[in-house]
This record gives sequence, C-alpha cells and structure tokens, in this order.
Amino acid sequence: MTSVAFRRSALLLCTCLTLSGLPAVAQTTAQPAAQARPLGEGVVALVNDKLISSYDLKQRMLLLIITSGVQVTQQNYAAFQQQALRALIDEHLQLAEADHFKLTVSDEEIDEEVANMAQQSGLSKDQLLAELKRAGIEAQTLRDQIKAEIAWGQLVNGRFRPKARVGKDQVDAFMTKLTEDSQKPQYLVAEILIDPEVAGGQKEAEAGAQQLFDQIAQGVAPFQSVARQFSNAPSAANGGDAGWLVSGTIDPKVETVLKGMNPGQMTRPIVTDEGVYIYYLREKKEGKADAKVRLKQAAVPLTGGDSAMRALASFRAKYPTCDALNNETGNGQVSVADLGFTTLSDLKPEYASALQPLKVGQSTEPMKNAMNINVVYVCDKTAAGDDVPSREQVEQRLTQQKVAMLGRRYLRDIRDGATIESR
Repeated sequence: MTSVAFRRSALLLCTCLTLSGLPAVAQTTAQPAAQARPLGEGVVALVNDKLISSYDLKQRMLLLIITSGVQVTQQNYAAFQQQALRALIDEHLQLAEADHFKLTVSDEEIDEEVANMAQQSGLSKDQLLAELKRAGIEAQTLRDQIKAEIAWGQLVNGRFRPKARVGKDQVDAFMTKLTEDSQKPQYLVAEILIDPEVAGGQKEAEAGAQQLFDQIAQGVAPFQSVARQFSNAPSAANGGDAGWLVSGTIDPKVETVLKGMNPGQMTRPIVTDEGVYIYYLREKKEGKADAKVRLKQAAVPLTGGDSAMRALASFRAKYPTCDALNNETGNGQVSVADLGFTTLSDLKPEYASALQPLKVGQSTEPMKNAMNINVVYVCDKTAAGDDVPSREQVEQRLTQQKVAMLGRRYLRDIRDGATIESR
C-alpha cells in the first residue's frame, strides 16, 4: 500500500476534481500554461537511458496544477515546469532502483489505490478516471505516479526499517523532552519553505514565496496543497504539517512573528538562513500545560521551630534528588512519604506553581501548609492530556522519521550518481 502522505495528496486531488468543476479547472489551468511558454513536442529529458517526453511533462504539469490549486501565471509557469520535471525524473530513478531489486507493483495494487482514492471523495473508480479525462489528464499519468510511489515506499521500508529501530532510551528521551516542552510556549504550524538552491537563487526564492503567499491569501490555492507541491521542507509530504514548534528552538525572527499572531493567520514570507518560509499558525499554547507527576515529600512538624527547619535543610542537602532518597523513610524530626502520582491541576495552586517548572529529580524550596513544612521531590513527570502520544505512538513516529530521512538520502545519492540531461 502507498504512504499516508500520498493518500492525502490523492484525497486532495479528488476533492479538487469534485468540488472545483472540471471544465472550469481545465480552462483556467491549461490555457495560461500554453500562453506562457508552449512546450515543443519531443524529448525534454534523458534519465540514464530513459526518455521523458514533452507529452509526459504536459500531463504531469496539469496534474500538478489541479492538485496544488495554484493559478498559472507568466511568473510561476517556469516553477511549475521545473517541479513537474523534477518529479518525473525522481520517479524514473525510483522505478529503476525498484527494478534493480526486482520489486514489482501489480496492476491490481494500482487499481486498488485508485479505487481507494475515488471512494474517499464519494466517486467510483470509473467516475474518478472520467473526471480526470475531462480535465485533460490521462489515467496512465495518475497510474504512473501511484506506481512509483508504491514501489519506492516498499523499497525504502524494506531496506531501512530494520535499521531504523528506536531504542528505549530514545523513546524515554523523547517523552522527557515532550514533557519539558509542554511547559514552554508552543506553536502548531504548517510551513512552506522555498530553498534558494532549488529556486535558482535568493531573489528567485523570495519572489516565488511572495507569489505563493499572494495566491494563498487571495483564497486561490489552499495552503496545504501548495505546501505539498512547492515546499522544499521534509514536511511537504504531509501538506506542510510541521507539528509543534517550541519556544527557544525556533529562529528568533520566526518566533517574533508567531508570538504576535492568532491561530488561523498566515505569516508573510520570512527570510532565514535556511531559505524563505511561510507559516500558517494552527494553534498556540502558552506553556502552562498540565502534567502528571510522581512525588515524594520530606516534612517536619509545624511546631518544630528553627531546629526542625535546620534538620529539613540538612536532610535536603544530604538527599538532593528523588533517586537519592531511594527507600529512605526519614530520620529524627524529618519524615518521608511517597505521595504517588497526581496531576498538577489537582494540587493547591501554590504547589502546582512551584512544581510546574521543575524537572525530574529536582525539589521545591521548603513550603508551609496546614499540616507541616515540607520539601516536595519530583520523581517522575509526564505530559498530561488527551493529545499526549503513547510510548508506542512515539516509537512509531521516531521510526517513521528515520525511515523518511534515510529514504531522502537514498534518493539524493541515486540522483547524484545518475546521468540526467535536460533539453
């Protein structure tokens, strides 16, 4: 089966075909492209010993235009052509590599994927292909794209998933970071990155980003589909979904803009060292998320006076962390109690505020309540809430990230070693 990213792209394609009205789509996309710079008939590229024809490129450009929703202009036509050609080149290389390892994709697998795409938008397989035909897109264009996607997914997963195993320590570290990050301001964003190296230079990248921004802002093209087709960030495969960005780990120029925004707003193009970014702010957290904590307490009686306070300070110096306490039950005036697990929101506000910024192993300053004077140790801490991923989900996410990274490197190495001639 194909990847989730391609399924989303397929669903978007079906939605565009179903909701946009194909006669109008075909008219508004194909004609401006032809007016901008008609492609001559013949061969446009050689990939090793395989040909890419001008017809192949025209078909892929039309599929790209409809999928992205971006209107073709004199200014962005070249970018469409470059994007379509690069996709065709990569697919030729992916299929050749799959052939090398004797991987095959059956017609039944492709038919099943086309049927799934159609079902997701309430169409039959024949209806979907008929709609594509009305837009001037041959069924084989879509089938070729699906074939390459399935073959490459099988190859990358087969070669790299065994090497991408995630250990317990990696999951633990991720869960700890997830908890720590939940205490900081965060921004859930989608992103578009225009890389100057891919765009042909810094000026071209800035101009291209501005054109995309204008069309998204005018409601001509959806952010997600533009990101999927034009962004040079790894998140492009997921429609630009970059997840949560945590304060302190973001480019200061970007965070300054995000701080002043409300969910549902989009940034203007931001020039960074990596390239030109456009962000869409989906959600925002102030960094005071609830957390589940396991606590221990060292306490002295309220009536103990100064000697009790000195005993508590001495005890804390001797046992600075929860691990140091181990099975200690106290001595003299100091008693130790295991308070078990609780959530910060269930504690008294003064204790929740004192514990909220602490990491595992740290303890509060001495605090007074109606029963005693105590120091509270944080023995364990995890993020709380319905949206907190389980360990299994974290392990799966980290594995998928590793496989995707290795797959990108693999394709880059294949591309570097290939003979590619554009005409």
